[in-house]
Amino acid sequence: MTVSRTELERTLETMAPLALAESWDNVGYLIDPGATSWSHIFITIDLTDAALEEALAVGADFVLSYHPPIFQGLKRLRSTEPGERSVLEAVRRGLTIYSPHTALDAAAGGMTDWLVDALGSGATAPIVPHRFDAAVGAGRVRTLDAAVPLSAAVERIKAHLGLTRVRLSDAGTREVRSFAVCPGAGGSVFEKLGPVDLILTGEMRHHDVLGRQLRGTSVILTDHTNSERGYLPLLAEKIAAAHPTLGVTVSQFDADPLVVV
Repeated sequence: MTVSRTELERTLETMAPLALAESWDNVGYLIDPGATSWSHIFITIDLTDAALEEALAVGADFVLSYHPPIFQGLKRLRSTEPGERSVLEAVRRGLTIYSPHTALDAAAGGMTDWLVDALGSGATAPIVPHRFDAAVGAGRVRTLDAAVPLSAAVERIKAHLGLTRVRLSDAGTREVRSFAVCPGAGGSVFEKLGPVDLILTGEMRHHDVLGRQLRGTSVILTDHTNSERGYLPLLAEKIAAAHPTLGVTVSQFDADPLVVV
């Protein structure tokens, strides 16, 4: 069974309206052979060679790559270059490639809302409200309904993200009441953020972490994609619920390139 182009586009636009994407981003269809329907969607953070091989092995004809594999202008497509090779092979195989990236980050119920749920419920707002909809946007800051000891917050975050280790800059925080997050790299987003007890993101510059620590904010870093990957099964569930006849696979080979050794 297949799902029509119109139906799948409606679902993706509902979950991650492309108008919410940052102006610098490259979202939507990146490779579009013009298919009118698809039978199997493959979801990954990055379209690496291993992920592409996996997509082909499961018979996917639509790849949702959270990070856009075509980001800046390509001048060449060469099989000898990793980033270009995956794009070239996807074109050869007639695959549709679609990226929601910062649209999915900003959207209600999207990646950032999932990330801020790591510590529990509370009053929540975007750090940088979107110009089209102030209820959503980049990053989230939450005042928790119940304060959490920093040690417990670390364990909750690791469990939420499926990680055994994170990096912690401890500013002497005893309890976490105010909590801010941004998937991936949150540095520029956090420039718009006032004082909070704890920040969670994938990566930040050394001096930004140090500055936050000196001002009393603890910081947890997970490495970039470890702050994002845990959302993919939830995204797959949402797509499968909307289209029960559509095959949906989350990559098992997609992984952060950094490991703690």
